[in-house]
Amino acid sequence: MTTKVALQTTTQITTRLLKYMEPVGLLLFLTTVIWSFMGYEVPTPMLAANGVLILGFFVIHTFSQGLTFYVLRRLVQTVFVLWVIASLTFLLLRILPGGPFDSEKALPPAVKANIERIYKLNDPLPTQYMTYMTGLVKGDMGVSYKYIGRSVSEIVAESFPASFQLGIFSLLLAFAIGIPAGVFAASKHNTWYDSVTMMFAISSVSLPSFLVAAILIVVFSFQLDWLPVALWDGPTYYILPVVVLGLRPAAIIARLTRATVLDVIRSDYIRTARAKGLAERTVLYKHVLKNSLIPVLTFAGPLAAGILSGSFVIEHIFNIPGIGKHFIESVSNRDYPLVIALTLLFSALLVIANLVVDLLYTYFDPRIKLS
Repeated sequence: MTTKVALQTTTQITTRLLKYMEPVGLLLFLTTVIWSFMGYEVPTPMLAANGVLILGFFVIHTFSQGLTFYVLRRLVQTVFVLWVIASLTFLLLRILPGGPFDSEKALPPAVKANIERIYKLNDPLPTQYMTYMTGLVKGDMGVSYKYIGRSVSEIVAESFPASFQLGIFSLLLAFAIGIPAGVFAASKHNTWYDSVTMMFAISSVSLPSFLVAAILIVVFSFQLDWLPVALWDGPTYYILPVVVLGLRPAAIIARLTRATVLDVIRSDYIRTARAKGLAERTVLYKHVLKNSLIPVLTFAGPLAAGILSGSFVIEHIFNIPGIGKHFIESVSNRDYPLVIALTLLFSALLVIANLVVDLLYTYFDPRIKLS
């Protein structure tokens, strides 16, 4: 009996903690995003508070739902997956013809041999692999072959924030537009509101990003002279790339939300809620929306991983100093350490995003059990 009472008390405490953490964490996160969008440097305490609240939310939710073993198992799998990706990338880069110091103008053999000795490229392949993996375990990603005197960690730390900013702004824009648009279209099913909303959604999905970027640049930069063409130096510089990167995901989310809302809105409990006299807005956003988010969350995992790393095309068009430029150049230059580091970064984002989505499944729908 004592154990049962203690369990009930713990459950009540965690439920109350989550109830208070949700609005506080959301408000702090949105404040941080707005602060960053306005071009101000985010204070370290604010970033730390965001990290503590987000991590605390998932830790408490994990314990309260009995998902500790599940999360630990997924984290172990994540380490294994990243090791496999790092190993395959390492081997494939060595198998491909050519090397990092092969160029149109061949280096003298003595000079090339000396450079390969410095970077230990003349060691046997197993020795190179063990040296790199040992350094990776210690947090050392190596030094760049093309950016002389610079470590890979330094390059990533310098360029990733811009890509992450672009991704966060675009991701929030995609959900802020896509979910309300999908709910609105479903609530006006088979009306001209629905047709117009879906027409814009289909157009946004169909048009390639580089074409949308070119149209917006011509209109808003050249003709109206409202926004700068390129760079990443303040709020006015953020608008065009964020809109271009977020428009396509917003359209996909809108179509997916519309389809799931139309399916949920025909359920018996929704008819019961309407029969009780609840306002249509309350029915849609309190009862229908929460139960319609599971398919959207499924799509959100890989979407978040891809969009948080920025877009190579968007970064190139708007000359944003993100990791997209380094990834393209590192592949063409055969900069092995930088290629592996960026590949691992993208892979880690994808795996973590999918884990977060799996945990959010149980938050939005407690009937879902993860085993």
